[in-house]
Order: sequence, then C-alpha cells, then structure tokens
Amino acid sequence: MARDGSIEPCESAEQAEANARSSLRTDDQPALDLPSLSQRASQGLAEQFHLNAAQIRKDLAYFGEFGVRGVGYYVKELRRHLRQILGLDRRLRVAILGAGNLGLALADYPGFRQEGFEIAALFDAASEKVGHESRGGVPIYDIKELKRIARRERLDIAVIAVPAPHAQAVVDQVVTAGIKGILNFSPGALHVPDDVKLKSVDFTVSLESLSFYLAQGDNGG
Repeated sequence: MARDGSIEPCESAEQAEANARSSLRTDDQPALDLPSLSQRASQGLAEQFHLNAAQIRKDLAYFGEFGVRGVGYYVKELRRHLRQILGLDRRLRVAILGAGNLGLALADYPGFRQEGFEIAALFDAASEKVGHESRGGVPIYDIKELKRIARRERLDIAVIAVPAPHAQAVVDQVVTAGIKGILNFSPGALHVPDDVKLKSVDFTVSLESLSFYLAQGDNGG
C-alpha cells in the first residue's frame, strides 16, 4: 500500500500468487458476510478456505495492514479491501470474440454480472450471426467493427473464444482496438505487447493435470 493510502499494483510472482489466492477468498462471499462474525482470525480464515494461516497473513501483508494483532481481521473491511485490490469495486465491460457455442455460453453466464463483469458485446466474422443476440440479449457485431464498438462501449477486457488458427489474428485486432486485458480460451501460444495482459485458460492442460492425478492414485501414489 502506498503512503497516500492507495493500492499499488502487484509486480512480483509471489504477489501475483497472493492476488490469485485473494480472489478465491472474495469468491466465497457468504463466508465473509456472515452477520454473526464481525471479525475473524487468520486461523479461522485458513480453515474456511483450506489454506495455511501463515500464508494468509503473508498474502495480506503484501497489500497493507488489515488485521489487528490478537484480534484478527474485521470482515467487512477486509472484503472491501480485497475487492479494491482485485479491481472488483468497479464495473468492467467485457467483449467476447467468437459467437460459437463457447462464446454464447460465456456471454449468458450470470455469474460474471454478479461479480461486476458486464458482457457488453459479442463479435464474429460470420455474416449470418451479425445483428442477432445471445439468449441473454448480448448483441453480436461484425468483428470488423471491433475498434469502433470498443471505443463506444468503453470495453476493458476481451475474451477470445475462436478456433486456434484464427486466435492470433483476433488478438491483434483486440490490441489495435486499445483493449488492455485479454482472457484467451483458444489453445496455443499467443503474443501481445508488454502493455497488454494476456491470461490463457487451456482446458487440455487442465484435463492432463487431472489425468496425472488420477494415474498417481491408480498407481498407489
């Protein structure tokens, strides 16, 4: 935390991991909003989120001093700070590139809105899809209009849900449109400038990880 009280961005790998674990904690809103709990110790939070109490204290220390020694953490204040750290104290406008099955499913997922992510637009190159809407009412635009719509709708994040052969070209269009955050669901490595943050979700890698876990169990590991 800066001297003026503002939250400074995370830079190190350790801070990035702390940020990710903080996100897990804010996901469990009921646990942080119980009316009977005005404060909680790190041990209680550790048991709630299946983490180590020392790790929780270390993670939170990256972002400032939230707890009171011998007392614990004031729940509402802690939650407010965590949401501020993660940028969830404001609405973020999101575009989904690719109006196929995955893109349409993501566009209509209600959980995004609940956490402050507004799905503002879908984009596709198929003329038969342009001009229509998802079941939830998200409009589908021609991808050629991305730059104009991005400015008009003030888009913050782009989600890539197109086939792998087209992914890099679509990412390049996203970068040209001035969008600085990209969540990629297409397989393969993509390249972006240093001032753009790219996060990839690879289902195949995740399934392989689960396969390895199951194999170890079958082998008595």
